[in-house]
Amino acid sequence: MRPHDVAVADTVDTDVVRRTPAGWRVGGDEVPDLVSAMVLADLLTGESGTRVPRAQAPGRAPEGASEVERLRHTVSQLEHALHSRVVVEQAIGVLAERHTMAPREAFERLRSSARSRGRKVADLARDVVESSTSPLTTLPDELSTVQG
Repeated sequence: MRPHDVAVADTVDTDVVRRTPAGWRVGGDEVPDLVSAMVLADLLTGESGTRVPRAQAPGRAPEGASEVERLRHTVSQLEHALHSRVVVEQAIGVLAERHTMAPREAFERLRSSARSRGRKVADLARDVVESSTSPLTTLPDELSTVQG
């Protein structure tokens, strides 16, 4: 297993996403890039009804860590950021479709709502995505109602 694969194994369910010579395998499907693999894995996980715990962002590498450990940690941080971005993009799609608005406007509304509540955009984005399948998920008024 290569160092990059180890970092992926630390941040992604390896039963769902696996590195292959040609790209990434999600379940039985082959996809060319990690972003597509993570989106597909999220969709498959959502369909299965299993809840994925919200992962904490990796902090800094420990003092005195070897170069390999620091690089693994950096890969973990980048993959966490990538996953957060995937969730934000999904939330933008949900809001754009729900309120028939441009994706840029949906992002601005999401960002404004997160700022006004002192929340991270990625955390609020997870709630938006979850609200598309769970009517019990409550959202701030500016995200749940159409504004004129």
